[in-house]
Amino acid sequence: MKIDEIRGKDSRELLLDAQALRKELFGLRFRGAAEEVSHTSRYRTIRRTIARIHTVLRAREIEAAKAKP
Repeated sequence: MKIDEIRGKDSRELLLDAQALRKELFGLRFRGAAEEVSHTSRYRTIRRTIARIHTVLRAREIEAAKAKP
């Protein structure tokens, strides 16, 4: 997921996306322990997407805090 797509979503959607990605990452790790995983680069992609989501959410929190007097 690109950063523009992430910024275009609201916070609730982002939290749901992050949760789904964490589940997918867990599934990949679980399968990796039991058998060979064909797309090992997917681990990195998922981790980075989760980090992007959390970065955008944190930036929104900071902006909201600045907006309050």
